[in-house]
Amino acid sequence: MQAVTLFGYAFLSNVALAVLPHEPAVIWYGARLGVWPTTLVATAGTVAAALVDHRVFVPLIRRFRDASAPSQGATWADRFFRRFPFATIALSGLTPLPFFPFKALAFTTGYPLERYLAAVAARSAPRYALLAWFGVAVRLPTWLIAGLFVLLLIPSLRMLPWLRPSAS
Repeated sequence: MQAVTLFGYAFLSNVALAVLPHEPAVIWYGARLGVWPTTLVATAGTVAAALVDHRVFVPLIRRFRDASAPSQGATWADRFFRRFPFATIALSGLTPLPFFPFKALAFTTGYPLERYLAAVAARSAPRYALLAWFGVAVRLPTWLIAGLFVLLLIPSLRMLPWLRPSAS
């Protein structure tokens, strides 16, 4: 049952523009399920979310792009991504940067689904293995993991319109 819950949470914390942090959950489950089961289940949930995102957003982007004016040209990030797409996605897991800019580049450049899913797995598995190992090695108390969850959630809450400060 814990593996099913972790899969669902990994999916929800990675689908679309999710605001839920996955790090505390992977640390917590690492201590309970072990490093490799946690890594595999969390990666599978993340890849499932990536599949849904690709299936939903790529057609929307294509439709929107077809209806809009031609683009003004490629940015440096777009050019870099087009040259090294798999590496860009896979190595993004080593950065503290949010994943959505890399996801957006994959979708807007038409990066193929199978390669995108493989890159997401290559991005997620090492990150989750490290977090799960940390959970096993350190055994943080639940209250501290909950505090980490709240701390990591704070920046995401700015995205919610009803929590934005009013411009008066």
